[in-house]
Amino acid sequence: MEAETLDIVIVGAGLSGINTAYRVQTELPHRNYAILESRNEIGGTWAFWKYPGIRTDSAMGLFGFPWRPWPHAATMAAAPAIKAYMEECAAAEGIDKKIRFGHRLVSSSWSSEEQRWTLHLEVTREDGSVEKKVLKAWWVINASGYYSYEKPLPAVIPGIDRFRGQVVHPQFWNDNIKYAGQRVVIIGSGATAVTLLPELAKTAQSVTILQRSPSYVLAMPNNDGVGIFLARFMPSRWAATVHWWQKMMIETVFVNLLLAFPRFGRWLVMSSMRQLLPKGYDVDKHFNPRYGPFEQRLCFCPGGDFFHALHRPNAHMVTDTIDTVTESGILLQSGATLDADMIITATGLYFSLFSGMSVDVDGESVTDTLGSRYTWNGSMLEGVPNAGLILGYTAFTWTPGADVRARQLIKVIKHMDRRGATAGTPHIDPAERARLPRLPAVGLSSTYMVAARERMPRNAGIAPWVNGESWLGDVLRLVFGSVKKGMRYTFAAKAKDV
Repeated sequence: MEAETLDIVIVGAGLSGINTAYRVQTELPHRNYAILESRNEIGGTWAFWKYPGIRTDSAMGLFGFPWRPWPHAATMAAAPAIKAYMEECAAAEGIDKKIRFGHRLVSSSWSSEEQRWTLHLEVTREDGSVEKKVLKAWWVINASGYYSYEKPLPAVIPGIDRFRGQVVHPQFWNDNIKYAGQRVVIIGSGATAVTLLPELAKTAQSVTILQRSPSYVLAMPNNDGVGIFLARFMPSRWAATVHWWQKMMIETVFVNLLLAFPRFGRWLVMSSMRQLLPKGYDVDKHFNPRYGPFEQRLCFCPGGDFFHALHRPNAHMVTDTIDTVTESGILLQSGATLDADMIITATGLYFSLFSGMSVDVDGESVTDTLGSRYTWNGSMLEGVPNAGLILGYTAFTWTPGADVRARQLIKVIKHMDRRGATAGTPHIDPAERARLPRLPAVGLSSTYMVAARERMPRNAGIAPWVNGESWLGDVLRLVFGSVKKGMRYTFAAKAKDV
């Protein structure tokens, strides 16, 4: 039987995948497409993670879809609310009809002879059986995120195998895990730990965050009623647009100001933390990072819930290094001990662009050579034809970045349609390549990002070989940049590349 052929395949039915599908069906209505989702539900991250209190740490005014604004006043929404919103958006636009659930993409191979991708799938049926399937596609757009669902970042914790209590990684939390009345130690200092502490402290006997080094934590208002307020005086679409631009301007100015003036940024964030922490709290020890704000992702908390939790007698911060885990707790290098019934290892994500999928171009592995390939305008990889990579921002809010990358791909495909091209491939002249800086695609100094630098694409910081972290810069490149610069197009009728 001949394999089914599609124009465009989108991998992943999370936020980036749904948004990309909207852009494809709106701006390329003559092209058919499908979304492949390995799980059986919409939501991606927001359907996968189950740990207590899971929520976004970005303002929903920007984190929501630009074409269907977040309809509620809640600033930082919980995962179930985000998932429900995504399902409503997908249904309203008919995108849900394009999703093929239980379809896990195992490998994808580009053939220059066919000018097509061959996709090998494992399809899980309702009875649990797994069927192998093959698809052909003109374009493949990977929107499945940047971390592995199967494994977290490996962390060496001495003596952890001796511990007699529960050891839980937040990535694999389930409803059978009980923490009420338990002495809980959370190892980690990132957004997951900041989210877990206030939720666990409600019923646990004690909750302690054990961090090797501090993070910045900034409180955000619980609600943002600006969009709802504006809708009283103007059409809802106008109100949403004004609200979106207001949030984008505030975020852009705030992030760039703190990056440009790190001393001022440190003073500003630490002053805010001092005001919310208990009087006399050792801020310099527990909330004074070695790096400047936004060199790693800033942690946000709605309504200051994290700081309010630290006013409780059962919630604590400890900044120290683990000597070893014992049968009943953790011995620290300072000589102190932390008694524990449960240890939560919130130690980070494992960076994985293709979610375990193998990718090759004419037999040459892309998966194994990611670290040597440059990214083209943050949306394609050097030497990989007709393939998009949708990632949002890491310092700024995710969705505007994911959206501008999707629109960049649409611009390339429209150019190919006008010219009759069968393939578009980012290409660097060898002489130019030798002169390009070799920077990581994501420059954050977070442990899990630093550990992944050999596995992430390169960023030259020179257009078009950039992975932008600024929406304004990316939009300027989208509007004024050329889809010819750094690209080689193939025209089958002429049998040549241009």
